[in-house]
Amino acid sequence: MQTDLPFLTQARAPLTHRIEVRNEQGERQALDIPAERPLTVYVDKRELVTLMTLGACPEWLVLGYLLNQRLVTQASQVESITVDWSVGAAAVKTRQGIADIERKTAKRVVTTGCGQGSAFGEVMEHLEGVCLPATTVTQSQIYAIVQTIRVQDSTYKSAGSVHGCALFRGETQLLFVEDVGRHNAIDAIAGWMALQAAKDPVLQSAGLVFYTTGRLTSEMVMKAAQMGIAVVISRSGMTQMGHAVAQDLGLCAIGRALNKRFLCFSAAHRLQWDVVPDPVTVLASV
Repeated sequence: MQTDLPFLTQARAPLTHRIEVRNEQGERQALDIPAERPLTVYVDKRELVTLMTLGACPEWLVLGYLLNQRLVTQASQVESITVDWSVGAAAVKTRQGIADIERKTAKRVVTTGCGQGSAFGEVMEHLEGVCLPATTVTQSQIYAIVQTIRVQDSTYKSAGSVHGCALFRGETQLLFVEDVGRHNAIDAIAGWMALQAAKDPVLQSAGLVFYTTGRLTSEMVMKAAQMGIAVVISRSGMTQMGHAVAQDLGLCAIGRALNKRFLCFSAAHRLQWDVVPDPVTVLASV
């Protein structure tokens, strides 16, 4: 059992902000909107990046960002993450520093991500070594996941304009995270997973399914693969590069998943067809 877990603050900030708007008839009304805020990350006193975030779980976000950018490989390499919203900063202290951090952070690739903006080019070079577990998913499991998300209490329902991501084992939801960008939400889940793995080294990623409300771009697919997740489900669609990466990795990408409808974009061998949809139900969901 790992005991060298990083110290994490539990900094929280309001997720919504109330403003006054006028409707189409000129009437004033109060409206809650997501409270987007900047979080500048410092690693061993070196400024690294500024993330635009909702602020729901900033410590997991920062840890997951470092992991998904391949700056660290496990949670135990980090001694502490201290978030202070009064100055909008996250101070990361590593145990032994990050080797060659200048080179690793020099090359940037502009991405389609909202709330993050860029990814370190170093990540692109780690795909060949990715080996995904033999995870499969059934139709009925997909339907159950979609239903769980549909009834999930969320900031999106109260304020809109955010993305949600979730982690499932079977039909059981393990974690649900929202942020202004889907990249931030998946990074927060990556941080949480790393902490769980540090607590229990035998924890396996086999059987895990990732869900996102956002589109499946190449970066989202790569991050899921780096997290050891072989099945991803999206309410939205998929980009050409995301599709190419998923095919190369053998990652099962399920898109446009809504009610009883979905499309399997890649690795259909991971999908088990165990339900014959009722034609009436399918037509009603159109």
